[in-house]
Amino acid sequence: MRRKLIVTGALILSIALILTGTYKLMNLRNYQVFGNLIDSVQTKEKVVALTFDDGPTDKIEKILPLLEEYNAKATFFLIGSELEKNMDLGQKIVKAGHDIGNHTYSHERMIFKKMSFIKDEITKTNELIRQTGYRGEIDFRPPNGKKLIALPYYLDKENIETIMWDLEPDTYNSSRSEKISYVKNNIKPGSILLLHPMYDEDELQTLEGILKSLSEEGYSFTTVNELQSINGS
Repeated sequence: MRRKLIVTGALILSIALILTGTYKLMNLRNYQVFGNLIDSVQTKEKVVALTFDDGPTDKIEKILPLLEEYNAKATFFLIGSELEKNMDLGQKIVKAGHDIGNHTYSHERMIFKKMSFIKDEITKTNELIRQTGYRGEIDFRPPNGKKLIALPYYLDKENIETIMWDLEPDTYNSSRSEKISYVKNNIKPGSILLLHPMYDEDELQTLEGILKSLSEEGYSFTTVNELQSINGS
């Protein structure tokens, strides 16, 4: 009986460790088991990449002039189903000189999914992105940043980079001023910032505060692909 309890306890512990390890792997911002993952770039130049997830929504009409005011370029990781309904907004992003990345078609979490589902989500969205007129490299960002084995394997096979981030003011801060202060206090040359201004008016004001604050610190803003081309020393 005692031996049975020991074996049962060991089994429960093993399962718990596996689940914990899986959860941690799924949420890692700077590692995946296959392929190339970028969460920041090593450089001494005071330049950072702005990235926006989700949409496109009509907030684009306010985001683009704001970026232009600060001579800022950005990468928009768009949801395929939203882009399909708002192709004109995607075209405006491209016309303004920004990059578009793939954020899947449905925005479902890409874990415990069949390879056929993953392929369809990514290829369908890539096709829609090309319809905007965008001709640059299409990077990928998983919804909620979650990935395990199948997704990184597929991306590696298709030579698609996973773009994560090293600064996400939404996660740890509630007020606009806290978000702006968080970015200002933690920014470094080569950082990749994740923002969500597509649905929230307050996020637009946060974006403006970040642009103003970092500009005063001497930073410039570029796309992920342009940031990667910088030769840090």
